Amino acid sequence: MIVVCPDTSPRGCGIEGEDDSYDFGSGAGFYVDATEEKWKKNYRMYSYVTKELFDLIVQNFPVNPEKVAITGHSMGGHGALIIALKNPDKFKSVSAFAPICNPINCPWGQKAFNGYLGPDENTWKEYDACELVKAYDGAPREILIDQGQADNFYTQKQLLPENFVDACRVSRTACIMNLRDGYDHSYYFIATFMEDHFKFHSQHL
Repeated sequence: MIVVCPDTSPRGCGIEGEDDSYDFGSGAGFYVDATEEKWKKNYRMYSYVTKELFDLIVQNFPVNPEKVAITGHSMGGHGALIIALKNPDKFKSVSAFAPICNPINCPWGQKAFNGYLGPDENTWKEYDACELVKAYDGAPREILIDQGQADNFYTQKQLLPENFVDACRVSRTACIMNLRDGYDHSYYFIATFMEDHFKFHSQHL
């Protein structure tokens, strides 16, 4: 198994304001293809992961392109969910740690989507895991989510995983959500349960 960890945004684009905040711009591309003029040339993380990076890996490493999984943490968990739901034939398995599940209904997502995609909230739904899974009609799949109950972003309603579980029921998409008592948003949380995710993806691949 080969593990590839891409950056979360372009770097050093010279865009005014790109380094002003941790939840927008550098380090926070939100895995969308931006349409707003200021960002649309460089901030195309959705296409980067699904096309450019995918093709680079297939062309340069001895991998089976029919057996690819995707996972992520927080904003990266959001990216993993939406990318897998929009590309079920390309990504056979998906999991996430403390993902931003319903960005159109949380402050992080509203800030990012308004900045990258503009004020038309109908376009935001194209990158919202809850909206995508409601309409999902691809091959049957099972989604694994781990969420720490002591995660301050969880209690602040930035992540909204329960909304995703409810949305999965609409399309009868299987979702395993583990609420982990005492765990926060940190990388210790990821390290603790990473083995479970490797096993999960191995079973599905």
